[in-house]
Amino acid sequence: MLSKDLHYICPLLARLSDIPVQTKNQAESPDSREATPTAQNKPLNQETKLISGNLLLSLIGRFTMAEAHFADMDLMTCSICLDLLKDPVTTACGHSYCMGCIKESWDQDDLKGVYRCPQCRQTFIPRPVLNRSTVLAELVEKLKKTGLQAAPPPALCYAGPGDVACDSCTGRKLKAVKSCLMCLASYCDTHLKLHNDLNRGKKHKLIDATGQLQEKICSHHDKLLEVYCRTDQQCICYLCTMDEHKGHDTVSAAAERTEKQRQLGMSQQKVQQRFQEREKELKSLQKAVKSLKISAQSAVEDSDKIFTELIRSIERRRSEVKELIRAQEKAQVSQAEGLLEQLKQEIAELRKRSTELEQLSHTEDHIHFFQSYQSLSLCLSLQSYQSLSSISVSSDLPSIVVRPLQYFGDVSKTVSELREKLEDFLKGEWTKISTTVNIVDVVLPPEPKTREQLLQYSCQLTLDPNTAGTHLSLSKGNRKVTNTGQVQPYPDHPDRFTNYYQVLCREGLSGRCYWEVEWSGVNVITAVSYRDISRTETDGVFGYNNMSWSLQYQCFSGGYCFRHNNVVTKVSGPQSSRVGVDLDHKAGTLSFYSVSDTMTLLHRVQTTFTQPLYPGFWLSGTAELVKL
Repeated sequence: MLSKDLHYICPLLARLSDIPVQTKNQAESPDSREATPTAQNKPLNQETKLISGNLLLSLIGRFTMAEAHFADMDLMTCSICLDLLKDPVTTACGHSYCMGCIKESWDQDDLKGVYRCPQCRQTFIPRPVLNRSTVLAELVEKLKKTGLQAAPPPALCYAGPGDVACDSCTGRKLKAVKSCLMCLASYCDTHLKLHNDLNRGKKHKLIDATGQLQEKICSHHDKLLEVYCRTDQQCICYLCTMDEHKGHDTVSAAAERTEKQRQLGMSQQKVQQRFQEREKELKSLQKAVKSLKISAQSAVEDSDKIFTELIRSIERRRSEVKELIRAQEKAQVSQAEGLLEQLKQEIAELRKRSTELEQLSHTEDHIHFFQSYQSLSLCLSLQSYQSLSSISVSSDLPSIVVRPLQYFGDVSKTVSELREKLEDFLKGEWTKISTTVNIVDVVLPPEPKTREQLLQYSCQLTLDPNTAGTHLSLSKGNRKVTNTGQVQPYPDHPDRFTNYYQVLCREGLSGRCYWEVEWSGVNVITAVSYRDISRTETDGVFGYNNMSWSLQYQCFSGGYCFRHNNVVTKVSGPQSSRVGVDLDHKAGTLSFYSVSDTMTLLHRVQTTFTQPLYPGFWLSGTAELVKL
């Protein structure tokens, strides 16, 4: 059928080739009519051919689609669901829809109170009452019985939002499947077949349908962009190479694509490599996080167990002390009560004898006095003997000395001292525990590369007067130290350096910290040290022991040296009167920088710090902590 149709249409194509077409450039030129007196005989340019070809394809497309009864399908298709009508209704403007589709569409307009036809946008106020169209319903049923419903589903053929429409379709356009770079048009399946038949043997390049065909045409010459200008980094047409891009480094778009494809491949390789590295890091980090959680849970459980045992131990000791006090109380009270009873008996006996003696002393009968005196003396002797043998209490009971009213006060004092010692011990151990906990991390922070990045870790430090050597003077709020060469009136203090020109800061550092020192003089040492560094021994100088790390600058040698545990490492770098120190206690890194207009790393040490670090100085001149 198609070959027969083409038999009638091909002569039309021949006639179309003689149609004069006025281009945009000719329309703008006032002399165009004189310059082209034989326009009818002039060969068709590209634009003319495109118009002719597209017009012909449109005619053929309409012919073939009509033959396929697409018109009937359009009539019976709901423009909302793009399917055959179900319970068809017709609006006042003449368009038909499924009852459910149009109701759902108008339900969304209830708040506005204005209802529109989805196709022509005609408005209705109030909402129209819809009735089922029996005629359309019967036609749809007949259409189904004819088998035309077997045609391709309209939802798969017609161009929707975001789709590229066929340039040759008239009326409702089908979805384009290919675009021709020669014709600069997009075609549906039907028109694509016609296009290929009409251009058989011609080099028409087809690509997937795109709505950006105009971007592939030169805006100056209306030619295909098939050349790439490397000088200006843009696509141009071949006429541009003879115009504004004349003399530029140009290659074909295909050649540049090959080069860019090669570069893209390299970039993809780098991205893939980076992807694999990141994926590896991801798995490593996930594993580390899992291990960290397990370790943290184990540490929590162990800590709970240990502290529970400590609490139980203290509770047990508390009970033991309580029992000990009560036992001693009971023993002493029992002893005292026994003595009290003995004292009461002795006092009663003595009171009785005292009464008898008093009565005897007042008798006037001498004979009776002597008889009673002898009898009373003998009785006292016998009773005293019996008392000693029976109750072990007699008139010879030793004197009782009662202690001052303190008793268990000394015990309370001793327990109080124990509490203070425990608190001091726990305070010291807590510092170690917190430091140990704080050094646990999963990911090390990125290493700062500029001074601005280091300044985010800046900390404010002050010098400790109690540690200052006797020849050092502090000023500027204890931020500046000067070697005066004279003994300063400092009071004695166990933290003071007595034999060296050294001083420590008050602040102990156990995290990330950065500070800068401005110095002058012939010799200066910038250091960090543990708090319990020796104050009097000969190896107490910063860097001469395993408790301190120091960077020393000597003017007479004109260079730096790093020292730890009396091991010297020569350091090269630009001389500067300002030194920056970066401490990352957790990571165990200590870095020294020369700071001027630029910042230069002088030396970095990697180790493990077990205690808080205190910044310090040894100097023969001055050193000042810079406010950052």
